[in-house]
Amino acid sequence: MSVSEWNLLEKTELRIERIGLENANLTDVAAVVADVLDLPHAEVVVIDARDDLIALDVLRRTLDPYQVAGKQAELLAALGKLPGVRVDDRTSLCSEGMLGWIASDSADAIEALDRSVAMAAQIQRAISSRAIVFSTGPEVLSGQIEDTNKPWIAARMQGAGFRVTEGLNLPDDPDTITAALREAGEELGYGVVVTTGGVGAEGKDGTVEALLALDPDAATPTLFKVQQGHGRHVKGQVRIGVGEVGTALVVCLPGPHAEASQGTDALLTALSRTRDKHALAAEVASTLRARLRHHHEEQS
Repeated sequence: MSVSEWNLLEKTELRIERIGLENANLTDVAAVVADVLDLPHAEVVVIDARDDLIALDVLRRTLDPYQVAGKQAELLAALGKLPGVRVDDRTSLCSEGMLGWIASDSADAIEALDRSVAMAAQIQRAISSRAIVFSTGPEVLSGQIEDTNKPWIAARMQGAGFRVTEGLNLPDDPDTITAALREAGEELGYGVVVTTGGVGAEGKDGTVEALLALDPDAATPTLFKVQQGHGRHVKGQVRIGVGEVGTALVVCLPGPHAEASQGTDALLTALSRTRDKHALAAEVASTLRARLRHHHEEQS
């Protein structure tokens, strides 16, 4: 969604009040409204027509307000040209939501929208620069091993211009991880969430699954495959994840420090160019695969 495209917040109804109707074609009415608002005909439908009222519904969740601001006079003039439709000085448009911009003065509405868009962009930039890092696993949670990932990643991201919070250590429990990711992205306003650990092939590894529960379209490229059912491998691959949860890009990296640190460097390089989750995942995965191949060759 672009900065200038706003959520209609379920308030998608537009009413035209004190309009005369006499054998009017309601399909044509909806089509004229769609044309003036620069929307596909299929996204505008008449839901009520009685006495001197027509109610229409816009079948979409978001809309660029510049498409509707100050369009009342143009819309009423276009409707007045339809057979069976009578428009006069008393006819008006009414909406309880963002569609109410239609009735605004055009110049004033555009000026107000310009200010709103600039403010929204500033807020979006501020959110994008806020990051939180979580480490997962019982060894880290119990203090059995030192958490070297979280402080290293936090310092590295701070050096790249992010304002970073070191989050709590999380158990290998998908429900707990899901709750932490949802809170970070939907309630606390973080722009980037990084997790380390829990991306392996064992039954206890559930970080990627937690991400997929929140973003079924998350990118989850495989780093390498293993024999499913052999030893502790209940899954057939080790993979990372990059998805979107609320305002946040969520990036699930491996637990070993060398892979977590190299994955972070690849992530920061990619973030300087894009926030597309599939492009980010592809670059991080490619970097980690190359490292794993090099490590394997050294061991051979």
